[in-house]
Amino acid sequence: MERESMEFDVVIVGAGPSGLATACRLLQISKDAQTPLSVCVVEKGAEVGAHIMSGAVFEPSVLQELFGDWKSLGAPLETAVSADEFLLLQSADSAREIPHSLIPKPMTNDGNYIISAGNLCRWLASQAEALGAEIFPGFAASELLFNDDGSIKGILTGDMGVGKNGQAKDGFMPGMELLAKYTVFAEGCRGHLGKQLIRHFHLDNGKSPQHYALGFKEVWQIPPEQHQLGKVLHTAGWPLTQASGGGFLYHIENHQVSVGLIVDLNYKNPHISPFEEFQRYKTHPAIAAILQQGERISYGARAIAKGGLNSLPKMSFPGGMLVGCDAGTLNFAKIKGVHTAIKSGMLAAETLAEALMAGVDAGKDLDCLQTRLEQSSLYDELYRARNFGPALHKFGTMLGGAFNFVEQNWFNGKFPLTLRDDKADFTCLGNAADHPPVSYPPADGKLTFDRLSSVYLANIAHDEDQPCHLHLTNADVPLTRNLPLYDEPAQRYCPAGVYEIATNDSGQPAFVINAQNCIHCKTCDIKDPSQNITWVTPEGGSGPNYSSM
Repeated sequence: MERESMEFDVVIVGAGPSGLATACRLLQISKDAQTPLSVCVVEKGAEVGAHIMSGAVFEPSVLQELFGDWKSLGAPLETAVSADEFLLLQSADSAREIPHSLIPKPMTNDGNYIISAGNLCRWLASQAEALGAEIFPGFAASELLFNDDGSIKGILTGDMGVGKNGQAKDGFMPGMELLAKYTVFAEGCRGHLGKQLIRHFHLDNGKSPQHYALGFKEVWQIPPEQHQLGKVLHTAGWPLTQASGGGFLYHIENHQVSVGLIVDLNYKNPHISPFEEFQRYKTHPAIAAILQQGERISYGARAIAKGGLNSLPKMSFPGGMLVGCDAGTLNFAKIKGVHTAIKSGMLAAETLAEALMAGVDAGKDLDCLQTRLEQSSLYDELYRARNFGPALHKFGTMLGGAFNFVEQNWFNGKFPLTLRDDKADFTCLGNAADHPPVSYPPADGKLTFDRLSSVYLANIAHDEDQPCHLHLTNADVPLTRNLPLYDEPAQRYCPAGVYEIATNDSGQPAFVINAQNCIHCKTCDIKDPSQNITWVTPEGGSGPNYSSM
């Protein structure tokens, strides 16, 4: 098939914080040097911010570095943190406040803001466009394009208007080749193309495997008397008795709160349902007291790359770079990734600008990015946090928390020992027969809800007549291996009810994929114990349409 093509100096895949920061910084330098550069940002969501979801408490210093007076530019940072509280949920009905003197320093939030990451991206997009970037929402980067020498040539956007049978429908529009001297991949956690690039160029050699968590978030409208503007609450403990992770509740503007639970995906018991754990979390008196008589107005879930420095791949390769959560720059000690994603994009942009203005040959591996990274505040921050996750995985919440307190507060993150966790999350899942079943109470429709009513609030848009974007390497594995060994955990770890075991007309079990429910969290690609599921991009514009997540 002949395809149209467009050429740019730089193509950026993903209009998240890292991709948009790359565009902004690159064009700032271009403008200052009076050397025009053409920059294109392609975004698979129907609009910028449609697929962006984060807690999120944000460190504003990186915006100061990128824009100077971000307040006068109208950056959507409206709610300053006014109070920080930490609770240990000891059981389903008891809690103990943890004194600030016992909290690892990186977890405190003085000077930070509670934000909508989606709204921040919409604002960043307006800044990038004002600087000259071309942004194309609703177009998914579906394939990598290579030069003859093996370097990255650009990307191919996905075809539009293809039916389930693989045949073109009325209105079919073939994908377009977006070609560039350099392509920056900023797809977010477990990026479809980033995953291929890491494997193809062996970017993770010598690194620990990336580690992940599944993060849930709901926004609630609550009675004014239950609202404390700017208050940040973090919790540890219950209900995660068989998994690690923690919860949060942030008081945002308009008498709303963001409530969520983060469940590490290295859990062992295949009977666990992270979605149901989140529903239980909201019934704890410390959380229910704030949500009661309120109304849930949005829901979402997203995988989080939390391996940190130990799992950070080489971020450059011939013809391109990985930035943000596509590489895994989140600081798990701070439970924050937006500011680090922005910083990684700025470092990539500075490296690219230097190369392009010096006339470096297109397709070269700009591995000087590694030197720039190691000399940056981002590397220092990730280095100080390198032991945080491995300590919790190795020693558990209490002993791991004690280790992290000592390292962060006494050694300032520079304890003379590096812990590593070299076991991939999917390998941690045990056999169903070796673990107790988990019973979850039915949804009450007030604090707790089922998957389908939750997915409705994610505003999903999928044309059901399109090829399934959840590929099985072997269609028999769910029933012949995963069901007998693990009671097919996909029916529980998926937060959107995509996978189910049904009964066919012959009375036999059947593995059903409800791809139209998918909220693009990528958990199946990560946690499937057989590594049999591959998430690929559906038609551009598909998926959730988060408004202020």
